[in-house]
Amino acid sequence: MTGPMTSTGVSGGHDLTAEFLTRALADRLHGGEVTAVVTEPVGTGQVSDTFRLRLTYDREAGLPPTLVAKVPAADAASRGAARAFRTYEIEASFYGQVAAGLPVSLPGCYFAAYDPEPDEYVVLLEDLSPAQPGDQLAGIGVDEAAAAIQELAALHAAGWGSQDLARLRWLNRSSPGGASFLASVLLHLYPGFRDRYSGRVEPGTLSLIEDFLPHAPGYLARGDGQPSTIVHGDFRADNLLFGGARPVVLDWQTCGYGAAAGDLAYFLASSLPVRQRRRHEEALVREYHDALTARGVTLSWHDCWNGYRRHAFSGIVMDIVAAMVVQQTPRGDEMFAAMASRHAQHAIDLDALALLP
Repeated sequence: MTGPMTSTGVSGGHDLTAEFLTRALADRLHGGEVTAVVTEPVGTGQVSDTFRLRLTYDREAGLPPTLVAKVPAADAASRGAARAFRTYEIEASFYGQVAAGLPVSLPGCYFAAYDPEPDEYVVLLEDLSPAQPGDQLAGIGVDEAAAAIQELAALHAAGWGSQDLARLRWLNRSSPGGASFLASVLLHLYPGFRDRYSGRVEPGTLSLIEDFLPHAPGYLARGDGQPSTIVHGDFRADNLLFGGARPVVLDWQTCGYGAAAGDLAYFLASSLPVRQRRRHEEALVREYHDALTARGVTLSWHDCWNGYRRHAFSGIVMDIVAAMVVQQTPRGDEMFAAMASRHAQHAIDLDALALLP
């Protein structure tokens, strides 16, 4: 579980030069060089900037003509949020140290590095075009959700109770102090979230959130009694690529070591339209449970379902914090409003408040 975590020299897209790429890909170029690179922005991410790189080599290198690069955001607010939540360190560490050992559909990684002093990073990834991301606003279909659940179960089973993963300090960030800090951030940010989105969310959304907030410190501090595992932390439609034999899981900036049910509840609530989620929810959770236990995990259906119910609030926490700390954009506002409405209705439908301390 080691990887190429070195000084990057990349503070943004302008640093993705032919010279830099020659150094980063040196082990694969075998003495060759990148002689030219053309960059174009891709994706809708708000914490990092993402570019497609069109590369020219001085000889046949056995490398693809295009790669995808993730680098620090140009926006100052997004850079500040990334530093506060360690997202650049986390994603570079994920690709550099654990990705290769996971039975999950991922883009191939050609280089990953993080420099802590300026909080700069870069990952060079396989370009999977023409595969397309799910549409967070429209939601995805049941068949797509079922396929994604197989990847989620594979991820969680691979790390279930792993002490090797628990010892990775960048991954296992759980602590009483961390839970207390997140709760204080959540309570501090909520008034601004309410003011920004009160006219854009569905009826009942803000009242559900306000019923939850007094419970937030205890909710965040208390585990669900199940072994921890590697979790994605932002497993949703926008972070999945569809079009191949399996959905590909992207954006590992919030991965951690924690409760598997949080990923599952967040995914189904955020990525399925409410009517679709209500109609197919139990069947999809059962598919997840079957896939998890088939991989050797011991987990009763009762504990799986109640964990799923309790973690209906995971999306509310993520939505409030993310909406208020990254660069504000029109699509971002539309997405955060839609997700808050879906997550609140999810918690209401599951009577999740009844499970809180």
